[in-house]
Amino acid sequence: MTEAFPFLDDLNSLPGVRAGWVERVPDLPITGDRDEAMKLLRPCHTGAVENFAGPESEWWRAEQVHGIGVAVVPGVSRIIAADGLPVVPGVDGLVTCKPGIVLAIYVADCGAIWLADRKSGAIGLLHSGKKGTAGNIFQTALELMAAHFDTRPEDVTAVLSPCIRPPDYEIDFAAEIGRQASHAGVGSFLDCGLNTAADPARFYSYRRELGKTGRMMALIVRDFSP
Repeated sequence: MTEAFPFLDDLNSLPGVRAGWVERVPDLPITGDRDEAMKLLRPCHTGAVENFAGPESEWWRAEQVHGIGVAVVPGVSRIIAADGLPVVPGVDGLVTCKPGIVLAIYVADCGAIWLADRKSGAIGLLHSGKKGTAGNIFQTALELMAAHFDTRPEDVTAVLSPCIRPPDYEIDFAAEIGRQASHAGVGSFLDCGLNTAADPARFYSYRRELGKTGRMMALIVRDFSP
């Protein structure tokens, strides 16, 4: 379920970094709201994480409140989400420099942004839609990584996931994320260019499906040194 995707090649070519992406789960009907969808997707996504990083992997998720909060993990408190699994409350991004920590972010039109510092080994994963982009969660994460891991923007590889785009959405927040990456001086930024609302066979789309939809999942982990 975490097959190879070409837009993740730049991340997966970095020593010790692995990035993953889980698209629409075939033949899983979802007709309820986010909480119901997450309960239905839990077995599929749990299996995907185990396939990605092993059954004993330490899995960290953000609550995702459409804000710009970012947390350094582990070492912060968590609450239990509607699907019965823990999340870090009040944040839309996670960063770490500890090997073996799997970061996960869910999207269904908003963008996931993968971050990897090729020098320090720090990694991050962000949820950035209309509100998160307007507040520049990208910059918030870079500043947090600089403070905790001495990350420099020029050493960062960043990738933007499939997300909703014009003409299916009136705001081109993907383009703004690209501008933010350029302004911050990020060493490598790739926008995959894929529109979630334009391909219902591959992607969940909150807008296209009027809120009754599932969530894709972005993953990143820093492997233990051999």
